[in-house]
Amino acid sequence: METRMNLMENQLGAKLGKRFAAVGLAIQQSPLPRDLQELVMLRASQINGCGWCVDFHTKEAAAGGESAVRLALVAAWRESTVFTAAEEAALALAEEGTRLADAHQGVSDETWARVREHFDDDQIAALIYLVAVVNAANRIGVIARQKGGSYEPGMFAEMAK
Repeated sequence: METRMNLMENQLGAKLGKRFAAVGLAIQQSPLPRDLQELVMLRASQINGCGWCVDFHTKEAAAGGESAVRLALVAAWRESTVFTAAEEAALALAEEGTRLADAHQGVSDETWARVREHFDDDQIAALIYLVAVVNAANRIGVIARQKGGSYEPGMFAEMAK
């Protein structure tokens, strides 16, 4: 499969991408821990099969100090012992919020209650927007067939400003 389009080389695509990145920057600056944000984005990206985003979030998490073991176990977080209860609640929300079409209830009341136990309202607002934004980014990456492997940590830091 060849990449269909490099949106950053298209004038309108680059303009829209900059606005999109600004939303991501607002979420990054929220009180939701940055390392947790990367884990959530990595899990949604794995589910959606976005190679570019899996590459991006794996490398950003590693650059931020995340361990190789935890990164490797994100896809199997339910069957591991390396995540906190708060991280598990956020990962469950990410999965259920990503797989809306697969579940008649969307995000379950049980998952919502677990999230409420561990996060305050500002963190939950950031988490909800994070799940929505990463899913949108995954769709952009999959539709344009952006390939993983070439991302370098910090590559888009200037774009978001």
